[in-house]
Amino acid sequence: MRSPMQKLVPALCTIGLLLGLQQARAAETTTVFAAASLKNALDDAGKAFTAKTGITVRASYAASSVLARQIEQGAPADLFGSADLEWMDYLAARRLIRSESRVNLLGNRLVVIAPKDAATREIAFTADGFAKVLGPDGRLATGEVSSVPIGKYAKAAFEKLGLWSALGPRLAQADNVRAALALVSRGEAPLGVVYESDAKSDPAVKVIGVFPADSHPPVVYPFAVTMDAKGQGAARFLEFLRSAEGKPFFEAQGFSVIEAGKPGVTQ
Repeated sequence: MRSPMQKLVPALCTIGLLLGLQQARAAETTTVFAAASLKNALDDAGKAFTAKTGITVRASYAASSVLARQIEQGAPADLFGSADLEWMDYLAARRLIRSESRVNLLGNRLVVIAPKDAATREIAFTADGFAKVLGPDGRLATGEVSSVPIGKYAKAAFEKLGLWSALGPRLAQADNVRAALALVSRGEAPLGVVYESDAKSDPAVKVIGVFPADSHPPVVYPFAVTMDAKGQGAARFLEFLRSAEGKPFFEAQGFSVIEAGKPGVTQ
């Protein structure tokens, strides 16, 4: 017959094991590298995910081009969220993401913004329409046009609309979309081209124009777990973002959520 102490030891071992597992879960952290335009939505979603799972979400925001190159150079990212397909393709070609995890998660719209107190309420998508608001010396803020997704979308739209020769020389090209947003928000530029979600995040600006849907490639945000991801945190966070629980965080910020199995056309 077993003594009370013999009966107690297995129970204590089980309790110790459970406590150890709980501590391990609580200590787990997943690092997300994401396009600057995702900051508000991902910060809110990350807090909800941590409250639910105990997994801490740590995020680094910048232009997709900058983040992709950092991942290529060995930066410790577990999950990557890009503001365009090209930079995700860049990492895929170098086998730096897990292709089976890749998903086109979100869409957005391209808009023209002005400071909240600007007299202009709506802009005409013509050379004269932009010149009237910009004046003789005003600059139009957007991202760097050769690498930053918002800048690339803006250039494509202006070329399609026949406005590039007039507006190209007047661009103030920022490192990322939030930097471009800040130039308009602070009144340092009379106009800017950003995503609709960015405009919604800053009460100091207003939307005065929405680009025609066919003037630029669809704005698509692909996500993928990186090849060097540690643990299951990144996969679980991506699953959360794709779920019904994650959807409201994006919609509240002005993103559209691409339904599973449908192409990434958002406009």
